[in-house]
Amino acid sequence: MANKLLIIIVFFVFSVVSAQELPETPSVSPARAALNSARDLVVAGKPDEAVAVLQQLADSGFTAVNAITGDAALSALAGRPDFDALVDEMSALAYPCEHDPRFSEFDFWVGTWDVHVADGTLAGSNRIVREERGCLLSEYWTSARGGTGRSINYHDDARDEWVQIWNDASGSQINIRGGLTDDGMLLVGTIHYVASDTTFPFRGLWTPLEDGRVRQFFEQSNDNGVSWSPWFEGFYTRQSTAGKEQQVH
Repeated sequence: MANKLLIIIVFFVFSVVSAQELPETPSVSPARAALNSARDLVVAGKPDEAVAVLQQLADSGFTAVNAITGDAALSALAGRPDFDALVDEMSALAYPCEHDPRFSEFDFWVGTWDVHVADGTLAGSNRIVREERGCLLSEYWTSARGGTGRSINYHDDARDEWVQIWNDASGSQINIRGGLTDDGMLLVGTIHYVASDTTFPFRGLWTPLEDGRVRQFFEQSNDNGVSWSPWFEGFYTRQSTAGKEQQVH
């Protein structure tokens, strides 16, 4: 009898411990529950109610618009003014740079180009690409002699300024900032030469021309900004095989 009682007690303790160690069934997040509800309403032929659920989800701060537009059932709502307006609203919050015109001010430089100096000699080719949903312009430069360089260009929203940060294999480091002027995009700052450990005032001006080209004009000052000397002048012509603006997400 004692042995049976001992077995019963051990079995009870083991059952309690085992139950405590079982993982809890994960609960569905409120966002997922709302998406499931909206999906069920679409399938049930209640699109008005489905959009209302999605609107409440958006009002709660949900910005993962791709979860809606990429869903087979929910994307069937496309074309309805209320749904399309909701998607636009969520997209503007999810990808603000795409919807802020200030981030498009430098788009005239976007493309794939041949770059010539003033006498027509080919200086190289350059590719400027919109990336990160319009938050960044990336430059990929190859000179006619095979040298390369890269820059990132972006609108510093906190200071309402455009910024370019350039580096190449020769150790030229450019850090300039500014914005649009009547003459084009004017950025001012410094150039640093790693080899000589020297830094000079530096500025660049990008001007869209009436014939579709872009003029890029760099200047350096050797007397702390009192006077300026040309550093590089290039004229950008779109390559015939280049597509229109490239967008990388």
